[in-house]
Amino acid sequence: MFPLKDDIPTEKPPIITIALIVINVLIFFYQISLGPDFQYFIVKLGAIPYEITHQSEITPEAPFPVNMTLLTSMFLHGGWLHIIGNMLYLWIFGNNIEDKLGHFKFIIFYLVSGIIASLVFVLSSPNSTVPMVGASGAIAGVLGAYLLKFPHARILTLIFLGFFVRIVRIPAVYVLGFWFVIQLIYALPSIGSNTGGVAWFAHIGGFVAGMGLFKVMSVFQRV
Repeated sequence: MFPLKDDIPTEKPPIITIALIVINVLIFFYQISLGPDFQYFIVKLGAIPYEITHQSEITPEAPFPVNMTLLTSMFLHGGWLHIIGNMLYLWIFGNNIEDKLGHFKFIIFYLVSGIIASLVFVLSSPNSTVPMVGASGAIAGVLGAYLLKFPHARILTLIFLGFFVRIVRIPAVYVLGFWFVIQLIYALPSIGSNTGGVAWFAHIGGFVAGMGLFKVMSVFQRV
């Protein structure tokens, strides 16, 4: 299943969602402009679990402490499909959560979800020396909040059934529930893995963190 759009209108312009997309895209264009230094940039600013758990730098010298990579890694991407997929999900689901939380609370929500997601991944593979990059942990937090707030929203979804392709409207609870189950299926075999690939536990951690943070923020704001 590949979501295309939802049917929930927003009352306020999604300024922060748009800004996050622009920042991520600009940084990605900068990355690809580096040519052969593309990977060097990722290694320098990506979150490497071994560095964080051992508080010891094994990468080329970075301009800040290793713990800061929990933040910088959220704005890096490994390729075109990586960033296109992440930004599409952020646009579809982020604007509605920003609309409910407000601009300031949304950016706090997004960043905290992303940091928690990164920490969960670090704990799942504490000795990995492969850098983790991408906004998907923070975006997973947005998905968790969306599931809580808009479980019955209709998501226009592209479905591949063998050679047949259909576009249908599916309740968010099924789209996001299916997404979360897939993360669980792939995450469990990857516990303790020191190889590269998708940071499944970051997605799970971000999703659960997003649900919890949204509940906490809802106590102080009627959303």
